[in-house]
Amino acid sequence: MEAILPNLVPIAMVAVAIVLVLGLINMMRGGTPSKSQKLMRLRVLLQFVAIILIMAALYFST
Repeated sequence: MEAILPNLVPIAMVAVAIVLVLGLINMMRGGTPSKSQKLMRLRVLLQFVAIILIMAALYFST
């Protein structure tokens, strides 16, 4: 478990960044508001997962 969590944290952070950029590109190009809303909701969910993974990594590393 200790070896897996530190590897998952950067993956989760990159996923958050990708979804954020996709949502911003969609908004700047004038895409559908519903798609932007779905991407931003997905970003919030991925941020939650990333925070949980970071906290778990910190907890298990001590």
